[in-house]
Amino acid sequence: ADNVIEFAVRLATRTRPKADSSPKFIKDWLSWGAGPRASQYLILGAKTRAIIAGRHTPDIADVRSMAAPVLRHRIVANFNAEADGVSTIDIVERLVKETE
Repeated sequence: ADNVIEFAVRLATRTRPKADSSPKFIKDWLSWGAGPRASQYLILGAKTRAIIAGRHTPDIADVRSMAAPVLRHRIVANFNAEADGVSTIDIVERLVKETE
């Protein structure tokens, strides 16, 4: 569904520190965000998860569950994140909670 695709794109876009839609903690803790392929792989992973669960179409919960595996290695935390003891997984988990 379109809302699932839009959510995946919005989630990937919000990882980019220079994007207007990025929250302050992203701007503070990341030096590099996920590229366009991240949203493609969020959708691919969500589709796979839906099929494994016996469903024909993915939903936003499927995208949310794929966020950490897909995004954690596509973002680069900066010194501020390291100094604050924040990992890329912490950042992705917070972003998922704060993204609608």
